[in-house]
Amino acid sequence: MISLKQLSKIFKTSASTITAVDSVDLSVDEGEIFGIIGYSGAGKSTLIRILNMLERPTSGNVTVADKDMSSLSGRSLREARQEISMIFQHFNLLWSRSVKENIAFPLEIAGVAKEDRNSRVHELIDLVGLKGREDAYPSQLSGGQKQRVGIARALANNPKVLLCDEATSALDPKTTDSILDLLTDINKKLGLTIVLITHEMHVIRKICHRVAVMEAGRIVEQGPVLDVFRQPKEEMTKEFVKQVTEPEETMESISDWLHDKNQGPIIKLMFLGEDAEQPVMTELIRHCGVAVNILQGKVSKTREGSYGTLFVELQGEQENLDKALQFLEDHRVEAEVLKND
Repeated sequence: MISLKQLSKIFKTSASTITAVDSVDLSVDEGEIFGIIGYSGAGKSTLIRILNMLERPTSGNVTVADKDMSSLSGRSLREARQEISMIFQHFNLLWSRSVKENIAFPLEIAGVAKEDRNSRVHELIDLVGLKGREDAYPSQLSGGQKQRVGIARALANNPKVLLCDEATSALDPKTTDSILDLLTDINKKLGLTIVLITHEMHVIRKICHRVAVMEAGRIVEQGPVLDVFRQPKEEMTKEFVKQVTEPEETMESISDWLHDKNQGPIIKLMFLGEDAEQPVMTELIRHCGVAVNILQGKVSKTREGSYGTLFVELQGEQENLDKALQFLEDHRVEAEVLKND
């Protein structure tokens, strides 16, 4: 559906030259939810704007839905853009228009007849869960409702691709989850290809099939979300994965254990897929003769399966502790010793 080959974007000023996107190769499959994650300044916003030619690349090729976007201009570019919609962090709604009028706006521009417009608008209002709010104005809506309007408006012309530019960054965690659930539902119902950029690994973990990590304009790592969670290779990727597997509040809660010399080894265990739902700890205690003190734990769901992390203290003779670590390895549980006094 989307193919980027040796894509670069260079901004030149009187004082300097900035390479915002640097030789990026990327492909997104039809019907996939693909995430691009990076900190501010990584180049992800520039990259996503190049997909619909809001920014022209300095070099390289952009193909979306079998169209070479970088070769299009004028009417042909406008027609191609109708297949690529976008939603934004700050909603970009027309404040003088009601919900239904905002959703109808792209249909008006496309010259769709009024009767057909009204039918499509009501269909979209039902899809995004805004029934009963058709006549409300943006100032009367919550942040989540505003983003639902933005999503409905983006879907008005039946696009093949939906681009999401930090679409949940302005929302609280509960509302973020509801919007991510909506995007997942839309992806399933419509087979829509979704590309989203974010700096939050929670967003990637919850809805994406694959992810690319950007740093200084380059893609430093990419792959299926579950694989990236299991074996992040680059330091940048490891930092993002820790947002989910080792959140700050978790590390604070076990900090006393890590510094207590009277405690046994502190082990971080990582479970993947079906293994995250198996009674491994029960078997560990039964077969290895160790006591297990569970300090903190969490099982997170990705699109492709579960990913669990568990922080434990092991107590027992050294021979049994070694046996326990071997048992975990044999059962495909990754174990990292955080403290071993």
